Amino acid sequence: MGGRVESWLFLGLILVVALLSQNHSLIIATAVVLLIKLFPQSGKLYTLLSAQGINWGVTIISIAILVPIATGKIGFRDLLNAFKTPAGFIAVGCGILVAVLSARGVGLLAQSPEITVALVFGTIVGVVVFKGIAAGPVIASGMTYVLITLLNSTLSRL
Repeated sequence: MGGRVESWLFLGLILVVALLSQNHSLIIATAVVLLIKLFPQSGKLYTLLSAQGINWGVTIISIAILVPIATGKIGFRDLLNAFKTPAGFIAVGCGILVAVLSARGVGLLAQSPEITVALVFGTIVGVVVFKGIAAGPVIASGMTYVLITLLNSTLSRL
């Protein structure tokens, strides 16, 4: 099947799954990508989105995370109190781990495009079937990086 027709069918299938599962984020994302396909210069926009989309998404998430600080709902006292409980230490550790894994994962995605397809599929399954959110590809790519590194290290010792 030609790449052009196949991409329309694939995106259409994702849209149907998103609609059936009532996943608004995936509905919007798929609809936007389909709308962009209608424009003759869509390739340039896809290149831009592919190169910068994750960074833009991280920026938007960061803005949302900073809003409680801006509104005064979270202050220095809350930060200090976080270090008084085991849960606070675990949260800080997980935040650091996710940031480091995500950085490694983004590099893996750039080096191994075939992994991107599997991660996208896994993310769609996670979002639709398990009611997750689509922040998964970056984190999943970081986890994939660690597991591949461990596997390669183990195999090289054999």
